[in-house]
Amino acid sequence: MSQMQLMNSINTSVILSTYNSESRLRKVLWSYSVQTYKNFEIVIADDGSGQSTENLVNEFKKEFKMPLTHVWQEDHGFQKSKILNKAIVSTNSEYIIFSDGDCIARSDFVEQHIKNRRRNHFLSGGYNKLNAKLSSLIEKEEIINQKCFDIKWLKKQGLPSSFKNNKITSKGWKARFLNRITPTIPTWNGHNSSGWKDDILKVNGFDERMQYGGQDREMGERLINLGVKAIQIRYTAICLHLDHTRTYKNEDSLKKNREIRNKTKSENKIKTSYGIKL
Repeated sequence: MSQMQLMNSINTSVILSTYNSESRLRKVLWSYSVQTYKNFEIVIADDGSGQSTENLVNEFKKEFKMPLTHVWQEDHGFQKSKILNKAIVSTNSEYIIFSDGDCIARSDFVEQHIKNRRRNHFLSGGYNKLNAKLSSLIEKEEIINQKCFDIKWLKKQGLPSSFKNNKITSKGWKARFLNRITPTIPTWNGHNSSGWKDDILKVNGFDERMQYGGQDREMGERLINLGVKAIQIRYTAICLHLDHTRTYKNEDSLKKNREIRNKTKSENKIKTSYGIKL
């Protein structure tokens, strides 16, 4: 299949955010190499990483059958909202799945987003957070053969018993049942959500004033104000979050973001003046 034919067959885009985390991004990209659904492109939303990330992306471009694009901006601190907007504009399909470069996707991750998508809706997924030990133990073999989603293997490596483990094991009727009864409200979660590109453009994408802390949910709140409904797929589209520190988290950012979100809710805002301008 030629590159042009390949691009014409693409009907879904996966945006993965990253910043100087090559070891985690490598694992995540391996997980997308074994997806059951094939007609998607990957766009790396890179918030100012160094040359080693570009080298990694170029390495995977040679291996991947699906298109892989690297969208980069200079490092000016945590500017995830801004790079995500650039990545949105660069996509080549009508539907976009959002996740992060530290979230390993189960092999049916893209398929589940495609199966559950509905017009005038967005999908809200979750993740299972791994500890540092488990995160380091998962390598290419465990991802390719999906052993990292085998609950027996995970427990053998030290995963504590918890109801949250249902976010790893659930499929079929059990996943649908848990999605219905969970008390968790479906929100736009940057590590695992998806929506229609035209809806995202109608609300101008992400608010670029916002740094770490709720910037993803704020866009979802504007989508809801637009009339787009949220569907819970917390137990259906599964990914594992690799452990890492968050040096960019600070109270000033969290406070500013809370104020913006409060205004979005109180004024029923749909668009942001600080987002995508077309």
